[in-house]
Amino acid sequence: MMTPAVCEASVIICAYTEDRWLDLLAAISSLLKQTRRPDEIIVVIDHNRRLFERVREQFLRITVVENQATRGLSGARNTGLAAAHGTYIAFLDDDAEAEPEWLERLLRCCTPPHVLGAGGTVVPRWPGTRPQWFPPEFYWVVGCTYQTIPQRPMVVRNPNGGCACIKREVLQAVGGFREDIGRIGTNTMGGEETELSIRATQRWPEGIFLYEPRARIHHHIPSPRTQRRYFLSRCYAEGFSKAAISKYVGARDGLASERTYTFRTLPLAVVRNLADALLRSDPTGFLRAGAIVIGLTMTIAGYLKGRMAYGI
Repeated sequence: MMTPAVCEASVIICAYTEDRWLDLLAAISSLLKQTRRPDEIIVVIDHNRRLFERVREQFLRITVVENQATRGLSGARNTGLAAAHGTYIAFLDDDAEAEPEWLERLLRCCTPPHVLGAGGTVVPRWPGTRPQWFPPEFYWVVGCTYQTIPQRPMVVRNPNGGCACIKREVLQAVGGFREDIGRIGTNTMGGEETELSIRATQRWPEGIFLYEPRARIHHHIPSPRTQRRYFLSRCYAEGFSKAAISKYVGARDGLASERTYTFRTLPLAVVRNLADALLRSDPTGFLRAGAIVIGLTMTIAGYLKGRMAYGI
């Protein structure tokens, strides 16, 4: 794909497996239908030569590159950043579809000088209906928005990494994503976008990240991720990842949002679900309340293990 003379917006999609081929096609197609089309689409293939050749043959008018950095999502994003020319760098998951106004809304949020970047809403696309035991407060387990969705943009600590737009100068100034944090293949680690966002606001204390609720993507949830086994492993891995983040940026900044989530959001959710079970004759409320308690316990266990591993 030829780079335009003026490249304002580059969108990066990172992919690693042919198992998501149809999802990847849908993700790229959604970018081509944007009301504000990207000046540049870059697909980064994470150490999978067969997939690289397949994508390059399928899409002649987009940029397809191989991950030249450390294997994993962080390295792939850094490779995409190195290949991009845009003033604004947006990231879309390879198993998600963006609504038509997604990029336009994110770019509009990023225009003010004090805004470092912006993220949108990630809506789960379940394989059927949502499991009744799965509490919405744990939608982050499947990479989706878990907080109450506001009516207008609001300041957040960090955007969702697969539904975000960040100024190129910000990404370059902080050195990109830390490659020893984050997902590699099918492992369940995460946190690379959180760590990067905290580094950015530590560098520019007056800078902010915004959450634009109307910039929506729809994230495909495969059946294995609806199982309790995945739920528990992802919670544990998230706790471990939080320990890594705390090591690099400090526990005060690294766990600021998690304190409110742990001591306010989750207790209220447990009470609400127990009320559903006891007062509204909804027995699945017991299941959701139990999942919250067990999920939090596994996350704390992962965090404590991570502190030991990182010598914190």
